[in-house]
Amino acid sequence: MANDTPRAGSEKLQKVLAGHGLGSRRAMEQWIADGRIRVNGTVATLGDRVVASDALMVDGRALARKKQSHRHIQYNKPTGEIVSRSDPEGRPSVFRSLPRLLRQRWIAVGRLDFNTSGLLLMTTDGALANRLMHPATAIEREYAVRLLGGLAPEQEQALLEGVLLEDGLARFTDIQAGRGDGANQWYYVVIMEGRNREVRRLFESQGLTVSRLKRVRFGNVFIPSRIKAGKWADLTADEVTELYRLAGVATVP
Repeated sequence: MANDTPRAGSEKLQKVLAGHGLGSRRAMEQWIADGRIRVNGTVATLGDRVVASDALMVDGRALARKKQSHRHIQYNKPTGEIVSRSDPEGRPSVFRSLPRLLRQRWIAVGRLDFNTSGLLLMTTDGALANRLMHPATAIEREYAVRLLGGLAPEQEQALLEGVLLEDGLARFTDIQAGRGDGANQWYYVVIMEGRNREVRRLFESQGLTVSRLKRVRFGNVFIPSRIKAGKWADLTADEVTELYRLAGVATVP
């Protein structure tokens, strides 16, 4: 049964589990609902809160309650990979290319679709990942986009003012023209959220075809040219500190 009166210093169980790098808060809520978590020997329920002295068990194994040092990397995702650990179609996963972890797991900060390349942040801190992905945090994502043809002034204005998509109003906060490439034209666009295929759908709403799409920045992190497709690198201490500031969560030592 969920705790009716929160104890001093208590935290939501799913937040604590996510903070240990077991997965996102939503995933931890599902684990709790599935009966995989015990608190002090009792099967946990959604709404439970815990303190540092509570004993936690995951799938019958004790969970060490000491704070862990989290790790944060950037991965240059090539096209042709999925941001999932398994796929019924057998397509390659980004997780196969990441460094192995001990008693933690990588959590992707958002997703890039199968045909989109570029910057993908990975962290073992579920609380950080959850805040970075939350729409209310409104963190900038910048993309390099190659269009067949160019943007007419009225199309650019519509994309900046907002377009009503099937899942609500969407818009770019900035559009900058890049280099031309034959019949194609490159643009750099900035968006403040990460809805499914949102960049592509915005251009499609104007009758435009995206032939290439690459994320080049997430918040304060720019993907450097030295990190080739399919490779990763640890974030710098300054990049990590700024990500926690943007997310509005306390850092973990």
